[in-house]
Amino acid sequence: MLFDGEQAVVELDDHPAVRDLLSRLPMTVTFEDYSGMEKISYLSEKLNTKGSPSSCDPSVGTFAYYAPWGNLSVFYRDFRHSEGLVPLGRVVSGMDGLARMQGDVSVRLEIDEQPSSPR
Repeated sequence: MLFDGEQAVVELDDHPAVRDLLSRLPMTVTFEDYSGMEKISYLSEKLNTKGSPSSCDPSVGTFAYYAPWGNLSVFYRDFRHSEGLVPLGRVVSGMDGLARMQGDVSVRLEIDEQPSSPR
């Protein structure tokens, strides 16, 4: 996630909704604050969630998709277990920058495939 000269790295899960999101990248979306709890961005088309988890208990750094509304979410505060909230992954760096975003912020979502180190 690239925004305002900053970067947040998200490690993604592996299920159909994540694969659908990845197939659409790169993309630029607009995130806004919602309820003093999360940053959200509406997608132009809903993700395919069939075969994906249908709920989660988000904590700081949870990257999720709220299926009923069709929006991506990045939680910067803990929240209660929510039906319809599909976990997509977790922010592993850059969470402070995401939490500080003010107003509507343009965010570039892109894949940064780093090769695995040999063992």
